[in-house]
Amino acid sequence: MRLGIFGGTFDPVHFGHLALAEECLLRARLDEVLLVPAASPPHKGGKKISRFDQRVEMLELAIAGNEKFKIEPMEADRPGPSFTIDTLEEIHKRRPEDELFLIIGADSALEFSTWKDPAKITRLATLVVRVRPGFPMPTEQEYISQLHNHLGLLPKVIFVEGPPFLDVSSSLLKERVSNSKSIRYLVPRAVEVYIQQKKLYL
Repeated sequence: MRLGIFGGTFDPVHFGHLALAEECLLRARLDEVLLVPAASPPHKGGKKISRFDQRVEMLELAIAGNEKFKIEPMEADRPGPSFTIDTLEEIHKRRPEDELFLIIGADSALEFSTWKDPAKITRLATLVVRVRPGFPMPTEQEYISQLHNHLGLLPKVIFVEGPPFLDVSSSLLKERVSNSKSIRYLVPRAVEVYIQQKKLYL
C-alpha cells in the first residue's frame, strides 16, 4: 500500500488541510492517508493548544464518509515533543510492507533540513511537497539536489503543484472565533458546530 502520512496540530482542522491531503492523495497516487495529530508539536514553542481528544474528535467529524482518510492517534501518550522521525519509525514498524509518503507543505519543506534526523526520514519515506502560489520554492530537481548536498543521500521527492489552493490557517480561524466572526465555509459544518458547543478559542 502507498500510505500517506500527514501530521499536524489540526487545531482546528479546516478545509485547507483536507484539500491539501486530497490533492496529494490523487497526485501521488496514494491508497490511503493517515492524519496524525501531534500531541506536543516542537514548532509551537509552548503555545496553548486544544486538548488532544478534542482535536481528534474534530478530525473524526471532518473526514466522516471518506474511506481514504484515517486518523492515527499514536502520539497521544508519547512523552516529550512529537518528532516526525519517531512517528515514521513506529508506523514502519507496524506496517513494514507499506510504502510511506510524508506529506508536507512548502514552508515545512524549506525547513526540512533543520528537523530531527532528516536523513533518516528520507530513508523511510518519500517527501510529498504541496507547493503553493506566491511561495518562493526551488524546482523539484533543485530541491532534491539541495537535500542531496545537505544530507549526503538522494531523497525521493514528489512536488504537488497547481490548483486548488485554499488560503486558510488554524491561527486565522482561532482569531476569527475569538473575535466572534464567522468561520462558516472555512471548516466542515460539523467542526464549526463542535467549536461552538465546546466554546473553543474564546
